[in-house]
Amino acid sequence: MIKVEFANVTFVETQVRAGRGPFPVQLPMIPGNGVGGRLEGRRVVASLNGRGGYAERAVPGELFDVPDELPLDHAVALLADGRTATLLTDAAAIQPGERVLVLAAAGGVGTLLVQLARRAGATVVGAASESKHDVVERLGGAPRRYDDLPAADVVFDGVGGAAARAAFQALSPGGRILSYGLASGAWADITPEQAAARDVTLVKTGRPERHHTERALTAGLKPIIGQRFELEQAAAAHAAIEARATVGKTLLVL
Repeated sequence: MIKVEFANVTFVETQVRAGRGPFPVQLPMIPGNGVGGRLEGRRVVASLNGRGGYAERAVPGELFDVPDELPLDHAVALLADGRTATLLTDAAAIQPGERVLVLAAAGGVGTLLVQLARRAGATVVGAASESKHDVVERLGGAPRRYDDLPAADVVFDGVGGAAARAAFQALSPGGRILSYGLASGAWADITPEQAAARDVTLVKTGRPERHHTERALTAGLKPIIGQRFELEQAAAAHAAIEARATVGKTLLVL
């Protein structure tokens, strides 16, 4: 068993706890799908097959050794968000000079997408609430409000709903949109017919594979850990995420 030092907290976990998650839950359960800690002296991070992370000890599912140069809390922050961001940017096939629009750019996945898109040579705009524009600027993106979205060649949509539909309308002919989250509570609901009418591709990604996590852990990405809560404050961590009061990644600390 892993002696847990940090546990990942995700938006999906707040939905699961509230009974609105994407998969059925059998109670009682311990939430938490990602942890970092020590296993037989090794520094490791592990995915836990959907449960068991908010605990002092955890049974690992998929296990990864943490590179020597990577702080353990950074590795936990990259475990879920890093593999998602790597999967998305692979699927987007960003070309140098393209215009990339990242929705929820100050969130855990969004901050990594900004970094990866810039590395690919794109001009990056990050949509976020005004109180979080400084986060986007620090990462080298241009911050914008959701009611002021510019033209784009690629959209990364972690919000869904009206924001995603507005971003879809901002796409230039030949553009791509990749939807991976529904922070608004609903998917974008863009039909293939609507996309075809605007010459836009709805890119499907499939599930992340092991190599996506391995690459995220070794790519030199700088996750922003905006909030840390003690394990006993897990309810407060969920409340902060649901109130949209967080930036970057939220961790539980043991």
